[in-house]
Amino acid sequence: MRLISTLFAVLVIQVISYPLPASEPVTIVSNDVIPHPRQPQVAVVDESTAYVTFGSNESIFICKSSDGGLSFDSSIQVGSLEKLALGMRRGPRVVASDKFVVVSAISHESGDLSAWRSSDQGMTWSAPMVVNDIPKAAREGLHGMAIGPDGEVFCVWLDLRNGRTQIYGSSTSDEGRSWTKNRRIYESPSGTVCECCHPSVAIDGEGALHVMWRNVVDGNRDMYIATFTDGGESFQTARKLGLGTWNLNACPMDGGDLDISSGGDVVSVWRRKHQIYSVTDKSLRERSLGLGEQPEIAMGANGEFVVWLSRRGGDLKLLKPGSTSPATIATDASDPVIAAARSSPHKIIAAWEAGSKPNTTIQTMVIAE
Repeated sequence: MRLISTLFAVLVIQVISYPLPASEPVTIVSNDVIPHPRQPQVAVVDESTAYVTFGSNESIFICKSSDGGLSFDSSIQVGSLEKLALGMRRGPRVVASDKFVVVSAISHESGDLSAWRSSDQGMTWSAPMVVNDIPKAAREGLHGMAIGPDGEVFCVWLDLRNGRTQIYGSSTSDEGRSWTKNRRIYESPSGTVCECCHPSVAIDGEGALHVMWRNVVDGNRDMYIATFTDGGESFQTARKLGLGTWNLNACPMDGGDLDISSGGDVVSVWRRKHQIYSVTDKSLRERSLGLGEQPEIAMGANGEFVVWLSRRGGDLKLLKPGSTSPATIATDASDPVIAAARSSPHKIIAAWEAGSKPNTTIQTMVIAE
């Protein structure tokens, strides 16, 4: 009897500690409605409102949820670009507040990064505005975008205006009506950063910008981060993340992600070789999360929520705060993303591309309430 009781207790502990999702996956758009939808991105405004943008052929679409991600309205077209950059973390980006929404995307034809804005919760959209101030500079098609607590939006991208890949950025403080003169964020001593890994950006509660990218230094393709304060006037020297290094004569096409904790710490996730790591910016200490690729992070009230793939087109993993082993929340998944509301109760929603082209769907899941 004592042995049976002990085994039952172990099983209960295992069930309670297993990191289960908060809801079932929701298909928000299928190939039957919009052909081959790809590369979703999520913006969570509050406990009720969220947006998902994605691309299809040369068109950019957006869907809105008014019930906290349990369902989404029909897709609305934001705009279109000739040879829209899609695939391998390319594709549109979205940020949103209770006052406006901004969507950005890159054309491989023009090589330009364009942005659209909406002041009516995504119902209607402005004409596109080109963000890069040198033509064709953003032609690699990889970029990131973030919104700060005061509504400032900052965009970073892989820039080729000088013939080699550098990190450039621009901001808007008037809801996307105008963008600042481009500024160089980083130039590698080797002459180029990693050529096909997307950069990421986050803005903390004090308005400081935190930009992360994969660098190339002495043949090593490791993750670096830089911080800008005082409205971008003060710059901290770029610093490497993690203790190990990855010597690689190729681009892994895997740029990682970062977010800001409730305590103001910058927490990043990224891949080195076949391993996923997490690092808090104030410490060099790295934490191994598991095997896989394409990690994304969103910070909740109690810690980090991380999603990643076992492989592209494979299992989608979710690791919740306090858990040591991830749960599989989907199969046949690609390019997952995850986002949290900035304010309590920190609603967190994940999205991913499901299935194989051309018969793909965009799916979402509420990860935390």
